[in-house]
Amino acid sequence: MQVPLIRLQCGVNSYAWGKKGEESAAAKFAAATPPPDFTIQHDQPYAELWMGTHPSNPSKDVTTGRTLLDLVEDNQALLSRSVAARYGKKLPFLFKVLSIDKALSIQAHPNKKLAEKLHARDSKNYPDDNHKPEMTIAITPFEGLCGFRPLDEIAHFLDNVPALREMVGEDVAKEFVDTVKKHSGQETDSDDASAEMKAVLRKAFAAVMSASTDALASATEKLASAAASQGSSFAGNGVSSTSGSTLSELVTRLHGEFGPDYGLFVLFFLNYVTLQPGEALFLKADDIHAYLSGDVVECMAASDNVVRAGLTPKFKDVDTLVNMLTYSYAPIDEQKMRPADYPYVKLNRAGYSSGSEVTLYDPPIDEFSVVRTLLRGGGAKATFEQLDGPSIVICTSGKGKISVGPTVQEVKEGYVFFVGATAEVVLESEGGEDDEFITFKAFCEVEDHSNGEKL
Repeated sequence: MQVPLIRLQCGVNSYAWGKKGEESAAAKFAAATPPPDFTIQHDQPYAELWMGTHPSNPSKDVTTGRTLLDLVEDNQALLSRSVAARYGKKLPFLFKVLSIDKALSIQAHPNKKLAEKLHARDSKNYPDDNHKPEMTIAITPFEGLCGFRPLDEIAHFLDNVPALREMVGEDVAKEFVDTVKKHSGQETDSDDASAEMKAVLRKAFAAVMSASTDALASATEKLASAAASQGSSFAGNGVSSTSGSTLSELVTRLHGEFGPDYGLFVLFFLNYVTLQPGEALFLKADDIHAYLSGDVVECMAASDNVVRAGLTPKFKDVDTLVNMLTYSYAPIDEQKMRPADYPYVKLNRAGYSSGSEVTLYDPPIDEFSVVRTLLRGGGAKATFEQLDGPSIVICTSGKGKISVGPTVQEVKEGYVFFVGATAEVVLESEGGEDDEFITFKAFCEVEDHSNGEKL
């Protein structure tokens, strides 16, 4: 059987936090292979391009109009025997492009056991019974909040942001600061010390999230006023990872977007992170986070479960969020991914130009990995070895060709392709010497061919 190369038509979701019109990469990529009657509206926010088999927004074969879900259900060889046996008649991952103009919610994604429980209890708000670990790779400069900060930073804010201390409450704030000071300069990786630190973090975080709306309104007014008037000296001049001026700008911006909101105070608990194109984060199930701005490629286990608690007009489930978090804390550098060169590819070109690279983002889960390919200059070529599993490829910049066996198709910005299992894939760039042809390839392979281990 000839392994197919299927160009996909992918739907774009419109949410209030998305970038508007042509500013949205998600919209521009959708318009490259538009669904029927789709045209970009300049005043419409476009948030997410979905690529995969998820029934909420399944991709379609451009030629036949059939959904990718139908195609792989009818022909399990497209997934490979090993992937289909483990994950069933669907892709085990969901691939997205997100275009973020304003903050999307303070959130976490449930682990497998909790996802099953939430889905059984409330299938409207939790449509899947699957976990949702996810990986984010920047296309453009990105900023977000990810994971709990080191606790000495939170203690600093409790001592220097009166409105935050007011939201937490004097007794809980004092207990938190005293506990952090007690362990300052000591090893805190013992079970007892770790449990004590996580307990006071949970108590302080829960105190913010359970404060009354009247308390929120009062504290927000004081916080916004301090942020506007203090500038770089705000929050005690900030901390080493987040300056006072950055915090001042964040509070002012988020207050302008959402008004009084619990997320304004949660940001003092979370790491502030910026990513440059090609940098990445991996978020385990139960990791708290929020995205603030930028365009990213996102890959996740095939689920649409989100537990939200702030910075959103959507359904919030504060109790579930407070109870599900692990309350692990670490500097943001420990939460960024460490990509590596992808070994299962051959790069070649006569007079090969420098700067081309193929980078693997391989999170510690089985459902997906992602490869970013940057080919610089016309004629640069990357040949990928066969995989015993499916792939989805999207071009985010430049133009070129994609080949599977004798099948060759042109590739432009926003084009998306499904590649069936056991296919050798060739990408070749076109354009001038300084042009960049950039693609992202999400894939799943349960075992490799030689030693039975995940790639």
